[in-house]
Amino acid sequence: MTHEADDVNEAIEGELRLLDPAVRSSRDEALRLFDPEFVEVGASGRHYTYEETVAGLPDQPGSSADGPRYEPSAFTGVLLAPGLVHLTYETVFDGRRARRSSLWRRRDAETGWRMYYHQGTPVPPGAD
Repeated sequence: MTHEADDVNEAIEGELRLLDPAVRSSRDEALRLFDPEFVEVGASGRHYTYEETVAGLPDQPGSSADGPRYEPSAFTGVLLAPGLVHLTYETVFDGRRARRSSLWRRRDAETGWRMYYHQGTPVPPGAD
């Protein structure tokens, strides 16, 4: 496996961890996976900061072990530059599809890969 493939796979592993209810409900786990400069543009167009995301994640959908879970598929990833991976994939959550894009950044080996940017776009019913 190439170094590029290793980096992409590590970013995918981080993304999958952030979809896990046990990780989503744990502030400590979330802190390990979000870059301190993280931002998100939500489906509503609202901008979310690192602080808002980490504080609110346990209350967001998909954070309860007994509730609906995100079902991810169709991951693709590209190493854009050393320490920067772009992922795209789809999720189904409670019957609703979304296309997702995220940037993962690795500043050093100690902190590892962390999500730097995320955007999710709802897919209307019947759209390809």
